Amino acid sequence: MAGNRIQFQKGLSEARFATLYGTEDLCREAIAQWRWPDGFVCPACGSSDHCIVGPRKLFQCNACRRQTSLTAGTIFNATKVPLTTWFRAMYLITQTKQGISSIELGRRLGVTQTTAWKIKTKLAEVMRIAGEKDKLSGRIEMDDAYLGGERGGGKTGRGSPGKKPIVVAVQTDEKGRPRRIKLSRIPRFKRARVKSLAKRIIAPGATVLTDGLACFRGVADAGYIHVAIPTGSGRKAARHPAFRWVNTMLGNIKSAITATYRALRKKHMVRYLAEFEWRFNHRFDLAQMIPALGRAAVATKPAPYSWLKMADYGA
Repeated sequence: MAGNRIQFQKGLSEARFATLYGTEDLCREAIAQWRWPDGFVCPACGSSDHCIVGPRKLFQCNACRRQTSLTAGTIFNATKVPLTTWFRAMYLITQTKQGISSIELGRRLGVTQTTAWKIKTKLAEVMRIAGEKDKLSGRIEMDDAYLGGERGGGKTGRGSPGKKPIVVAVQTDEKGRPRRIKLSRIPRFKRARVKSLAKRIIAPGATVLTDGLACFRGVADAGYIHVAIPTGSGRKAARHPAFRWVNTMLGNIKSAITATYRALRKKHMVRYLAEFEWRFNHRFDLAQMIPALGRAAVATKPAPYSWLKMADYGA
């Protein structure tokens, strides 16, 4: 069972969650700790001497009298939803392996699907931004893939308009086990695109294993050690031992997305991938997922609903 230590860890039970974050005051205390780990600091004058005033419980600096909202300038900015609802959403999103749809999230939280979608999408945006800072290193398996299905009456295969191209990269440790992943949307599989993508997600000095697809020559163009292993196509290629983990991740991603989302929209796909990526990369300590997400949330600028509906990201 030692090999499944991560899979069988206890995580954060609902009872323990309620003890830590079950009231509005507990949630406020947690956000304050994440935002100001060394205590409140006035954004205007830098003083730490303060008091709490008014029904909104604003932080008022005793030196310059500047008032600061606990959630202003964070992803929780101007929320009309109780913080307990936000924290419950964080719990449900982080503690489920395959994720949760906004419809199901709304049922669990007792809010409308629209409200659940806003919360879920804002938290996915936090995960996307937080994940951009980290790069893969060491030995990396990389492969191309398509998400989505073919549209009726259209072209089949790779060129199907219903399929969306992505690149999956998996960092493995010295024992060959997966450590971290990167899931990236890419407009098309071109050498220049792969070169640009590699520079964004991979640290210098890495060794990258790919199949023989011509576009992956862009990995060497970006300055990394590139090992191309022709695998052919079909099931035999998917079972190639050099790409064991990247193929496993692909299967898991497709299963999770199929089980969670009824449709895969291009402009939201980056966040879908970021959510899966973030959960996988933080899987080593399930109980710490909420503090990790919370610290990232208070460091993320507000994301208005109008912007979330329209936002799109290039590769």
